[in-house]
Amino acid sequence: MNRISDAELAHLELLVEVDSLLSDLRDWVEQSPDWPPARACQALVRRLIERTDRLRLRLEAPLVVATLGGTGTGKSTLINALVGEELALAGRERPTTRQPTLICRPDLDPRDLGIDPDAVHLVQRDLPVLRDLVLLDCPDPDTTEDDEAGGTNLARLRRLLPSCDVLLVTGTQQKYRSARVLDELASAARGARLVFVQTHADMEVDVRDDWREVLRQQYEAGEIFFVDSLRALADERANLRPRGQFGRLVDLLTRELAGSAGARIRRANLLDLVEQTLQACRRRLDESFEPVGRLQAALDEQRRRLAAVLAQALRDELIQSRRQWEHRLLDEVANRWGFSPFSLVLRVYQGIGTLLATSLLFRVRSPVQLALWGAVESSRRLRSARQRKNARSAPSRALNLGLDEGSLRKSTIVLEGYAREAGLSLDRPVLDRVENEVAAMSEGFVANVSRELQALIARLADGYTGRATRWTFEMLWLLMLVPLLARMGKNFFWDSWLAADPRPVFGFDFLVAATFWLFVWAMILLWVFTSRMRGGLRARIDGLARTWSGDRSAVRLFTDWEQQIDRIVAFRQRLDQLEGTVTDLKTKVARTEPRIGRRMSEEETRPRDLAKDGS
Repeated sequence: MNRISDAELAHLELLVEVDSLLSDLRDWVEQSPDWPPARACQALVRRLIERTDRLRLRLEAPLVVATLGGTGTGKSTLINALVGEELALAGRERPTTRQPTLICRPDLDPRDLGIDPDAVHLVQRDLPVLRDLVLLDCPDPDTTEDDEAGGTNLARLRRLLPSCDVLLVTGTQQKYRSARVLDELASAARGARLVFVQTHADMEVDVRDDWREVLRQQYEAGEIFFVDSLRALADERANLRPRGQFGRLVDLLTRELAGSAGARIRRANLLDLVEQTLQACRRRLDESFEPVGRLQAALDEQRRRLAAVLAQALRDELIQSRRQWEHRLLDEVANRWGFSPFSLVLRVYQGIGTLLATSLLFRVRSPVQLALWGAVESSRRLRSARQRKNARSAPSRALNLGLDEGSLRKSTIVLEGYAREAGLSLDRPVLDRVENEVAAMSEGFVANVSRELQALIARLADGYTGRATRWTFEMLWLLMLVPLLARMGKNFFWDSWLAADPRPVFGFDFLVAATFWLFVWAMILLWVFTSRMRGGLRARIDGLARTWSGDRSAVRLFTDWEQQIDRIVAFRQRLDQLEGTVTDLKTKVARTEPRIGRRMSEEETRPRDLAKDGS
């Protein structure tokens, strides 16, 4: 049984990771938000996927090595030297390369490489150098000659470059700084590896150091070769081994780029394409995200403003309805106090308050008052009263919550301006949508306020039913009750029955006076007790109001814009993850990639630009 080598296994694992990356890219663009920059990213990625699909299909095919250089830089002569025959028409003084020449094995169909056979002059030879390579002699980019069909050299070149894996960039002492060639190189280098070759070594000065300096801002040049193509062709015809710089170039093309190295080159090119596309998406998103950030800030600010309005309305309602607070708190205290003499006083006082609180139900006019009443009465009555409140219109409920139509309209106008600037919109009028949100919000708001009041009452009740408090008020109540009962008992049992000189039982006047003073004492104790409860009530109300005022989430309005912003933020975060994945995959590929040239990414060139500016 044949075992898979470590290199083959690593190759398969990398293929799986690349396929997973492409799948993630498809998912990313399919989930893009309805936002113009996101739609632009969607179009870019779809075009990328179309190109990477073609590249993926020819992953194991021979590498397409194409020439790129200015007029007279020896592109065709270099191709002839590599194959050892004059298969491409060469000339140093005028642009002879007009129709591209494709040189490949006889068993290879150009369509398998993504190249239209009708667009090239096809030359097929069974040569050792063509075992793992396809050579393409491209048109000159710095001429404007037209053919009979009206196409230019530049147009023909640009149609072929996306199918190229490696570019042999030729230059001379006069042409290595050509602006036209450098511009085309910047475009063509996306998704290709680069090999820089200075030709005409027989008649020119070596300018490779200067050329490397020209390239260093945007490219990793790798090794730059200095060759004499005519001498190399003569050596090949004489059956001599390639020597010097030309020998090193042949060794790079036929050995380092052969076999599995070709697949690595294509994977690296594919990852470069993905990286550059994601960088283009990043620029579009970053350039357009500032208005989205301003919309988010404005949304937070308007919610805080509306929350402050709502909190103030709540505070006013709570202050006006503090008697209901006292009654509910007293009810909780009585229930927690247990059975005792003073608890009877509390329960009688609480029972009178219940009758008064029940009558308040018929005077409820707002959801806030309803919430306060809900903290006093049972959940059954709360639901019944809430149903009656639901029959009201949305603007009316907004007004009762403190959010009148003027406040909502002001916030809506402000946010609509920021939304238009950010490229976001809604399908129907915003104010109508917000009024419906207010109507829906009031339902949950009443319940939330009731729960918070219940929790606050429970905490206060715990504080006012401690052991020390209970014993203090029980003893104070007994100070009046016990002597009064003792005197009445002594008069009834001893003075009127058992004493030697019986006395009459206390009459009605005594009972009235005793009841009066007992009532006065009970009122004094109740006043002291309830005064203690009232002492922290206003502070607690102000604390609740501050909490609601600072909680923008309490005002769940403008949710459509919030959801769109969340989708945009998630879209950008997913882009961060994809860029990280590409960086990791490029690191894996670079560990075994031949040391040839490439165009650097924006992140790689930025530190060099900063260093240049600093110097």
